[in-house]
Amino acid sequence: MSDARVPPGWPAQVRPAGSPDWARSATGWLLDQCPPEYRGHPAITRHPVVLAWLAGHHVEACLAATRQALSRVRADLADDLPAPAMAAVIEALEAEQVRLLAVRRAVGLLEEALRGHRYIPRL
Repeated sequence: MSDARVPPGWPAQVRPAGSPDWARSATGWLLDQCPPEYRGHPAITRHPVVLAWLAGHHVEACLAATRQALSRVRADLADDLPAPAMAAVIEALEAEQVRLLAVRRAVGLLEEALRGHRYIPRL
């Protein structure tokens, strides 16, 4: 029996946990969040929990790199970029940080569901 309710932050491209082919849709989405080379490793692609775990680490690393870039961009590139370009780069990095935070939440939700935890909405 499937439950079409999903927690806030669940990726729209992934079917609700428990529905037909939900794990396959989760695997596809998780692979899209990882380096493309992961697709060539059956040990990763055959085990969605492993994939979710690795995706979590990958997203965390990307988030750390984006935070570091944000903290260093002015100092490292001040002599190389005009002010409008610097502002655009900072805006792009901030947008990427927001996106990665959402991806991190979604990966965590999928990993929990793949481990058998089910979402129960609260009133």
